[in-house]
Amino acid sequence: MYCKVLIFCIILRQITIKYRNMNIDNAKSQMRKGMLEYCVLLLLKHRPAYASDIIQKLKEAQLLVVEGTLYPLLTRLKNDGLLSYEWQESTQGPPRKYYALTEMGETFLDGLDSAWNELYNTVNHLKNRDNINNV
Repeated sequence: MYCKVLIFCIILRQITIKYRNMNIDNAKSQMRKGMLEYCVLLLLKHRPAYASDIIQKLKEAQLLVVEGTLYPLLTRLKNDGLLSYEWQESTQGPPRKYYALTEMGETFLDGLDSAWNELYNTVNHLKNRDNINNV
């Protein structure tokens, strides 16, 4: 009987750890999805870029994105009027589609910047131990 209880406790503990990790992974995934649009627009603020370049820059920033995620986002942003694109000849292969912010995209990015600053300040305020101890 003791062995059965012990095995049950071990299995329950493993399920709890797995469930907790799944929730963290899910939360991290949702955070990344929420930030992806903002990060892409930030990259395009400085200069036009093509999809592979955008993926590389995001990877350098440790935000891993695959083409299957990026292309639908770029299409949606273009359809929403936030991006435009232009075909440019490439010295290495076929022409490339370079994406750039539109005027509306720049305005939208300004709004995202404000929202990010508000969120950043809120989270840092809540993370500050002195503020938490006074609650």
